[in-house]
Amino acid sequence: MLVVKVGGSLLKNGFPENIAEDIASLTSSGERIVLVHGGGDIVTDIASKLGKEQKFIISPEGIRSRYTDKETAEIYTMVMTGLIRNKIVSALQRHNIAAAGLSGVDCMLMRAKRKSKLLILDSRGRKVMIEGGYTGTIVSVNSELLLELASKKILPVISPVAIGEDFEFLNVDGDRAASSIASSLSSDYLMLLTNVEGLILEGKVVREISPANARARLKEIGFGMQKKVIAAAEAVEKGVKCSVICSGLEERAITRALKGELGTVVKNG
Repeated sequence: MLVVKVGGSLLKNGFPENIAEDIASLTSSGERIVLVHGGGDIVTDIASKLGKEQKFIISPEGIRSRYTDKETAEIYTMVMTGLIRNKIVSALQRHNIAAAGLSGVDCMLMRAKRKSKLLILDSRGRKVMIEGGYTGTIVSVNSELLLELASKKILPVISPVAIGEDFEFLNVDGDRAASSIASSLSSDYLMLLTNVEGLILEGKVVREISPANARARLKEIGFGMQKKVIAAAEAVEKGVKCSVICSGLEERAITRALKGELGTVVKNG
């Protein structure tokens, strides 16, 4: 199975036609795909319109993320599992793809442990501890459900909302969610589609990198790409053959990336 994550940067104007066409071609040839989506910027825009300004925090490692209080968790769930996911399912079905929308809440697809505390950097760069809010770390994936859907040739479209130990909705990072799903399915490939060519270091696209080297160079990598690199590395460390970070703006991006023609490949040497 192939796990594809479509980043929010590609979804601002709906689900890209070129990606839908590529998925249709792959599924018609027998490829079984699980699709995970992002959409953080859309969540931020809608939250602002609802009068809920979003707060972002930075970890000591330099990774930027959304601070999710209870109200934000509800808005995040509403936008991800309602608006964004349903638009994607609709777009895929226009291409005769049998798609079904899911979140981590459905059949406990993704269970997560809520973070009780978060260590962050304050405005002066000092380390401080704050309440964890409604973010979580994925601890299990119901891979049996995904395999059952695959056996019926149904393509799951998964929103990055997990269910917590107290059955609460938890915000989980979309790239990390895709990584957890790929490793639970022992997928050959994890594909992370974004709006840039791949991992860029020293002004050039890195064509191949090992998980260890990728982690060692995290401080050189910008906010948006850091999480993708971590997710790509984690997937390979947990048994996925390789991860690919590439541009979803290219025609037949998934097909070409599978052939090694696009993006950054993260794999063991």
